[in-house]
Amino acid sequence: MAKKKRQSPVFLDGQSLTSNLLEDIALRRRPVGLKPATKLRVAEARRLVEQWVRSNEKVYGVTTGFGEFSSVRISPEDIEQLQENLILSHSAGAGEPLPTEIVRAMMALRINALAKGYSGVRTEILEMLAAMLNNDIVPVIPSQGSVGSSGDLVQLSHLVLTMIGKGNVWNDRRSGQRPAASALRAHHLKPVRLKAKEGLALVNGTQMMTAYAGLAVKQARDLASYADIAGALSLEALRGSDTPFDERIHRLRPYKGQITVAANIRRMMKGSEIRESHRFNDPRVQDAYSLRCMPQVHGASRDAIEYVANAVSVEMNSANDNPLIFPKDRIHLEGGNFHGQPIALAMDFLAIAMSELANISERRIERLVNGSLSGLPRFLTQKGGLNSGLMIAQYTAASIVSENKVLCHPGSVDSIPTSANQEDHNSMGSISAQKAWRVLKNAQTVIAIELLCAAQGLDFTRKREGNRLMTAGRGVEAAHRLIRAHIRHLDADRVLYPDIQTAIQLVKSNSVLEAVEHVVGSLGE
Repeated sequence: MAKKKRQSPVFLDGQSLTSNLLEDIALRRRPVGLKPATKLRVAEARRLVEQWVRSNEKVYGVTTGFGEFSSVRISPEDIEQLQENLILSHSAGAGEPLPTEIVRAMMALRINALAKGYSGVRTEILEMLAAMLNNDIVPVIPSQGSVGSSGDLVQLSHLVLTMIGKGNVWNDRRSGQRPAASALRAHHLKPVRLKAKEGLALVNGTQMMTAYAGLAVKQARDLASYADIAGALSLEALRGSDTPFDERIHRLRPYKGQITVAANIRRMMKGSEIRESHRFNDPRVQDAYSLRCMPQVHGASRDAIEYVANAVSVEMNSANDNPLIFPKDRIHLEGGNFHGQPIALAMDFLAIAMSELANISERRIERLVNGSLSGLPRFLTQKGGLNSGLMIAQYTAASIVSENKVLCHPGSVDSIPTSANQEDHNSMGSISAQKAWRVLKNAQTVIAIELLCAAQGLDFTRKREGNRLMTAGRGVEAAHRLIRAHIRHLDADRVLYPDIQTAIQLVKSNSVLEAVEHVVGSLGE
């Protein structure tokens, strides 16, 4: 049996983390590491904090209390207890646990922020987090409790709770939970004893909302390409026109996303015998918006995703705790880099962009199953009446897009003051992020259902001219072949749930996207 190839580590340095690397760490358990230069940078800031502690300088959260208690001075002998008390008191979450991939992403992001060298923690703190990640010791963290300013305080506190040997982590096989102290002992790791500033540095930050954002952006980019594939399949199945994708149209309204989508669909339809079969004898002047306006709708969502991606890239490689330590200037500055507003707005925008991809996809599904609109067998079944075909698949898509419309109410427009009005404007970015994640998963399902329906419709369209099997465009044929390799044609009614789940997995695994790109080139630009 061949040995599994060892993955090279991702070196977290506070400035070069990407969504792709974050996904490798979170989903594929790629190890992380720290370079000597990073450790030196972190140690430099730590030495300054220790000097301030020795001189009893007034530093927020180091020699004072937190929030409204910032005016309370802490005696030198209580400084370490202050940091542990912060973690204990702030571990006050509620709700279902976060997904393990989100927690792993949080851990990587926390290391990356501390690695910038402006937080004043010991290098041992980063090494402990890295060791936990590399040994897959994943904290159990409740999903509710963050208001998105002062960072994701509650969730990060539950993360740090496991570092000090308290709280719970997931079993290796994710079948249950075990005490953190037991898991640390099993991997020969000692719980950390938090010193001055370290508890505060670990919980001030946007790592939960940014974990959702970083993973969502990568999947949203892929889903935008899947929307183009599903749309091209539907277009061919419905004998739509390729005229709306003519490059000359889109040069006159040169949004980058719009131009990209039009080019994608042109390339996927290239060589289509189906299109040529009705180019000159079709009584229709133009197609419905859900077909004709794919570049404009899909393209706008693509541009929105890129806006979000830029915001997330900045946030992933930022120092976002408080106060920040500037070793060269030998000062500490109290500020608000923990405020989640940039990610809150971005994630609300991402949810809307994903929802629109699902909305227009569901309209194409309706056209496919509606015999009055498609010219195909009603509900894509040959023996309608005895069989219901894909009738209820459209119901499921309709249900999901309706749910998305509710979820797209922006979280970032709300704010509830906390900490006796000391923290009087909060971003609610954690809510925006979790909603966007759910909308993304819903959109993946809707587009998977379109792939299922479009492949069925294309089966009928390809046989329209006598007994000869017409071919669709090269890219569409590649997608159809891959789908049919995993999901057989619906000859008679069967349970559709497994088919839908298989289609969702094809979307999540990117296998259809890879098959199409192998034939037509990248669909991302």
